Amino acid sequence: MRTPVVRALTLGVLMLWAASGWSQQGGTVKTDTAGKKTAVPAPAEAVVPVTLWGLDLLLSNSGFGLGLSYRRQYTEDLAGQVTLSVSESKENSEVEYYDPYSGNSYVPGKLNRFMVVPLFAGVQYRLFREDIVDTFRPYVNAAVGPTMIWEMPFAKVTQNPGEPPTIEQVEFFSAIGQGTPHFTAGGFLGVGAYFGSQQSTILGINIRYYINYLISGGLPSQYNPATGEVTTYKSNFGGFYITINIGM
Repeated sequence: MRTPVVRALTLGVLMLWAASGWSQQGGTVKTDTAGKKTAVPAPAEAVVPVTLWGLDLLLSNSGFGLGLSYRRQYTEDLAGQVTLSVSESKENSEVEYYDPYSGNSYVPGKLNRFMVVPLFAGVQYRLFREDIVDTFRPYVNAAVGPTMIWEMPFAKVTQNPGEPPTIEQVEFFSAIGQGTPHFTAGGFLGVGAYFGSQQSTILGINIRYYINYLISGGLPSQYNPATGEVTTYKSNFGGFYITINIGM
């Protein structure tokens, strides 16, 4: 399990939220040396562009992913969003080893790699707009759409009668061209926040739970190194993701 990575990232998100402050800032009163009081206006509200393109960095127990997003603001609280991302999905039981002599890494019993490519459309709703400072804008979001699972070989297993099987690991870029697509429908539910008040660039964090289940059946993911027989089939390609958004 790679839960320490997600725990550390989650802790960082909570610290950022706490540092942003939870009270709405108003105007202040400035008193000069003569005792004269002058009203100082409250800081201007953060301006969010009507349309926003963004780059997403996805972090999960399975590793990293990249994505693109397009958001359009309809009201002060409601926005629509389209996202396209690519990330890897692994079995929780996988353990990667590194060979210092050859410089290669390997995962015993891993048969296939899986790249998850969802194209989702959804909505985003801002929370507590009148109660929280505009440099910290929390929201909830949800989306649905089609998902492609790209299955590609990690290892080629050749059966040898009366002897152990021959295992040949497939290089990543070579495996891409040998892949097979599988299609399903999915979605995600999320909670997040945007930080700062810059109009040109917006930074945000979104914690999402993806639902990507292959209805047509599981895909072979692991094998027995001693016999070469398939031991595990994978059908659930969802889970928790921490997404860092950079919008322009």
